[in-house]
Amino acid sequence: MKQSFFSALITKSLHILTALILIVTCNLALPGVAQAFPFYAQQAYENPREATGRLVCANCHLAAKPTQVEIPQAVLPDTVFEAVVKVPYDTNAQQVLGNGELGPLNVGAVLMLPEGFKIAPEDRIPEEMKEKTKGVFFQNYSPDQEDIILVGPISGADHQEIVFPILSPDPATNSNIHFGKYSVHAGANRGRGQINPTGEKTNVNPVTASAAGQITKVSESGTGYAVTITTDSGKTLTELVPAGLQVTVSEGQAVVEGAALSADPNVGGFGQKDAEIVLQSSTRIKWLIAFISAIMLSQTLLVLKKKQVEKVQGAEMNF
Repeated sequence: MKQSFFSALITKSLHILTALILIVTCNLALPGVAQAFPFYAQQAYENPREATGRLVCANCHLAAKPTQVEIPQAVLPDTVFEAVVKVPYDTNAQQVLGNGELGPLNVGAVLMLPEGFKIAPEDRIPEEMKEKTKGVFFQNYSPDQEDIILVGPISGADHQEIVFPILSPDPATNSNIHFGKYSVHAGANRGRGQINPTGEKTNVNPVTASAAGQITKVSESGTGYAVTITTDSGKTLTELVPAGLQVTVSEGQAVVEGAALSADPNVGGFGQKDAEIVLQSSTRIKWLIAFISAIMLSQTLLVLKKKQVEKVQGAEMNF
């Protein structure tokens, strides 16, 4: 009886082990693709900024929305500072999700810094700054591009301001870094994009009529609505309106080619902003302070000397 019990236990253990091996093997052999920002851009573009200056996020997020970036005018070498990307939008707005339901908007951001700038190590970030970056995960655009940082998608309701803890480089330890003024490029999107990387439209687009004619039927389908258009030649076309979109036409209505059959569901969009930052030398600042102090002292001495001369001239004239 004991032998039978142990045999059953061994058999069960072997079945469990086999199942685990199959699961691990499938995950390694057929890994799932992350269908979310910023995976598409990282795979398709070596650099997220095109020669025209436009960030590639605008290729899928077609609507233009405001974006702001706040960075110090100048920073010293080997110091940690904040770069803030603001993503303003109406938090009451809801977007159409991939399954046709309505849901809150997510946000994402890309920050392109000068060479040598990067996300500060955990042990260099002040506690106050850690509180501001809580719940935000930063990743490099690629393993060899630490100066291009990505965030998202994350909850937009809680992150309309995304704080990046940045560490400035030190020219004393890196000969490729020099003091001077540099450009910073920031971009931020809110909501889902209107175009897939394959060129197909998402369901965050209004549906339009592919031909002119008359609406002869509007009916519910398994994935939304079906709008039937009968052209002047008698040809029948069916336009599918995905779930979550509001149909704006009715039976008997005449439409022209390209006319909207549904309301525009897009409430998101993308925006970018350029800024400048100066990597400043503390030695230069000290010499500047010394120079300004010398000028002020010289001016003061000249005024005093002028007063003294005026007193002497006045005394000579009285004499």
